[in-house]
Amino acid sequence: MVEYVSRAELSSLGLESLTENLAKVAKAEARSSVNATFLSHSSRDDDVMPAVVRILEGHGASVYLDKKDGDLLSKSPKDIAETLRNRIVNCKKFVVFASVSIRDSKWVPWELGLADGYKKPKNVCLFPAPESASEYRWTEQEYLGIYDRIVWGTFKQKDRPEWMVWNHKENTATALREWLTR
Repeated sequence: MVEYVSRAELSSLGLESLTENLAKVAKAEARSSVNATFLSHSSRDDDVMPAVVRILEGHGASVYLDKKDGDLLSKSPKDIAETLRNRIVNCKKFVVFASVSIRDSKWVPWELGLADGYKKPKNVCLFPAPESASEYRWTEQEYLGIYDRIVWGTFKQKDRPEWMVWNHKENTATALREWLTR
């Protein structure tokens, strides 16, 4: 059985060690994207990024966030696009933090399209965070529905839940650590 994790649950995870989590986010924002996990998200979701970075890095990822990338701050949209394109080409994995906020994002769908082409879907997934754990159907609509997703669940042969990358169409899963490090 798998469960989507709500924004509220992620917010509470991020507060366990606020100082440590903020330091992880700052490090992810300063890191090179080479062989990293590119974490695409809406700026409206900055409040939960500490928890998301903590989860991904706790499972072997080296997360890259473009939020405060010095190379992007003073560039034109064309130059930002070229820089992001290069960052996506250089990353190892691509994760979209999929909240309702990405519906209004100008960059997240574009980044996802690039990642789909450059990384191929096997290296791209969603980290859905609906407002409530039961409001997840929108993550299966349109182009979002073609990607695997990071969820909390239990493998049949195990008795403890863990983070996994779930293929909802085939109902198969890979441990998050395994997906991030292969």
